[in-house]
Amino acid sequence: MTAVASSLLPVDRTLGVVLVVLLVAAGGIAAYARLADQHENYARGIATAGVRAAVQLAVVATLIGWVVGHQAALLGFVALMYAVASWTAGRRITRNGTWRWAAVPVGAGALPVLALLVLTGLVPLDGIALVPVAGILIGGGLTATVLGGRRALEELSGRAGEVEAAMALGFTDRDARLEIARPAASGALVPGLDQTRTVGLVTLPGAFVGMLLGGASPVQAGAVQLFVLIALMAVQAVSVALVLELVARGRITRLVPEG
Repeated sequence: MTAVASSLLPVDRTLGVVLVVLLVAAGGIAAYARLADQHENYARGIATAGVRAAVQLAVVATLIGWVVGHQAALLGFVALMYAVASWTAGRRITRNGTWRWAAVPVGAGALPVLALLVLTGLVPLDGIALVPVAGILIGGGLTATVLGGRRALEELSGRAGEVEAAMALGFTDRDARLEIARPAASGALVPGLDQTRTVGLVTLPGAFVGMLLGGASPVQAGAVQLFVLIALMAVQAVSVALVLELVARGRITRLVPEG
């Protein structure tokens, strides 16, 4: 246990100073480069995200031991993760009331895979493993939904004339939007595909490193990481397909309601 602990980052003043320096550097570079879109100044967003992450992780670290010992609280925590992910994804995609539909692709991608893992016994329902596994899967659904939804809507906005032309040729509204938005939305799968293709050669993801630091053998760590990557590809494929369908059917839009 001592050997494992010695290989981890020390939680001391030096770590705090380094984290602050990195956060200030990231925000400063974003401000210098004027990184922003029509909704957000990313220099401010980086600072806010860093502070929020510190507070949220401190709270979770305090509560996680108690949550694991109470199954109802454990399931409630997973439900909270899903609710926050759905809200975050929806508000990232659109600012109108259609953001609520983002809960569908986030949940449809992550929750069935999580249920399968629980039912097959690969992840125990009453153990600490449920929280990080659920977080990884729901987080993957969140990322895919945001990227797929934003790219689809941006493509439809920039190529509105082509959508109208397709409709003039006899395409339905849905099919015309799909024809234009599908290639852009599909690009949301690229980060996950590249991570899976290069794992072990370019990247050593968190699950693999965490297992090694926890004392697992390299074979065990590799098996867990392989499971995570393949599960994430399944989650993200479902999430992207569904958010694309919702955009094509007009369930998720960027139209501002009149009045």
